[in-house]
Amino acid sequence: MVGRGSTGRGPGRVDDRAQRGASGEQAALEHLQRHGLKLVQRNYRVARGPGAPGGEVDLVMRESDGTLVFVEVRVRTTTRQGGAAASVGAAKQRRVVHAARHYLLRLPAPPPCRFDVVAIDGGQLEWIRAAFDAG
Repeated sequence: MVGRGSTGRGPGRVDDRAQRGASGEQAALEHLQRHGLKLVQRNYRVARGPGAPGGEVDLVMRESDGTLVFVEVRVRTTTRQGGAAASVGAAKQRRVVHAARHYLLRLPAPPPCRFDVVAIDGGQLEWIRAAFDAG
């Protein structure tokens, strides 16, 4: 019998991945805060509509100059298949940009923005500033 939260490919696989993701997100947050960024919001989610994928921004941070930074955090245990940074493909970027645009609609005057990626491969953290753009 497949347990709740399992993919059927091994007990607890989804739960393990979720735990790694949460730990990676926390490590990314602490790293960015050590570099002077301030947390604005975690896990900002927005639905796109029936049958269409929504979007999520893992971390919304603010630089000291006021720049709003939308951060995608990716965690991989190995660098097979290109590793964590390579897993942020065009479809993922579109979903992050969609959520960021929705987030910005709430603000009276949108500040300068950028999209960063924090890639964690086997415990090695890499912060990629301006990893992609909204265009």
